[in-house]
Amino acid sequence: MTEDETDVIDVAPGAPHNNIVSETMAYAIGLALALILTGVAFWVASTSTLWGPGVAVGLVVLAIAQMGVHLVFFLHITSGPDNTNNVLALAFGVLIVFLVMIGTIWIMGHMDANMAPMPEMTNLMSQRG
Repeated sequence: MTEDETDVIDVAPGAPHNNIVSETMAYAIGLALALILTGVAFWVASTSTLWGPGVAVGLVVLAIAQMGVHLVFFLHITSGPDNTNNVLALAFGVLIVFLVMIGTIWIMGHMDANMAPMPEMTNLMSQRG
């Protein structure tokens, strides 16, 4: 094997590539994986052969796999020492999204419990009309 051939084989998907062939190959593999995962997700959502509650679990697993493919193949997030800032920024973004989601669910839950009309008020309003 020549040095160029080993460069194509020995490069991780998220790592910088030395030549255009290995970079194009990594993007093509990422695109193929993303298309396969998307197709499987559409199949899972539209089929009746799976157990009903298992469909949601399957879709969550496929969504996490899709995020992993995008992070590695397209955003080039790796565990290398030169990617520490990218990983920390990603973790901070995930934390903020998680806090906003949990806060929204918490606020909406309390609004539902505290702002719902009492049964007496409902009866009173129906007697007026």
